[in-house]
Amino acid sequence: MEQKIKDEATHKMDQTVEHFRKDLSAIRTGRASLAIMEPLMVDCYGSRMPISQVATMNVPDAQTITIQPWDMGLIGAIEKAVLKSDLGLTPNNDGKMLRLGIPPLNEERRRQLAKTVKKRAEEAKVAIRNIRRDGNESLKRLEKDAHISEDETKRAQDEVQKITDSYIKKIDEILSRKEEEIMEV
Repeated sequence: MEQKIKDEATHKMDQTVEHFRKDLSAIRTGRASLAIMEPLMVDCYGSRMPISQVATMNVPDAQTITIQPWDMGLIGAIEKAVLKSDLGLTPNNDGKMLRLGIPPLNEERRRQLAKTVKKRAEEAKVAIRNIRRDGNESLKRLEKDAHISEDETKRAQDEVQKITDSYIKKIDEILSRKEEEIMEV
């Protein structure tokens, strides 16, 4: 029973770390990356669709993203979606394809992005600590219901703490790499 609680906590912490990784991949670092386009939704065919479902995107060089719609009638809708997004990019429309130039980040913008990344890392750590708390409460309930002894509860809580510490360390490592990437000139 206690193993199931630890396994569940580990699974949830894995999901939290993956969500954090994905969240950070959408933060631009001065280099072109298709990950910044993932959250972009395009108004077309009477609904909102992810840009990846209406166009082919490529990164021909470190400073450019190209977007080629499958239906040329959508080029205007895709251009509007890019302009309305918080990416801060202006598309260059040649009638067949959109080109997005990724400008180099200035020092002030780099610092803002680093703060944002730290904030998101702290949110991920809080989520992991909440998972630890839930696991510990489940263990205490098992002890209260006389399914496990007080010693077993204490040992299991120590193991949950070690798991938590390892996931907090993973978050810190990801944060460190992303900060280095952002602050590179």
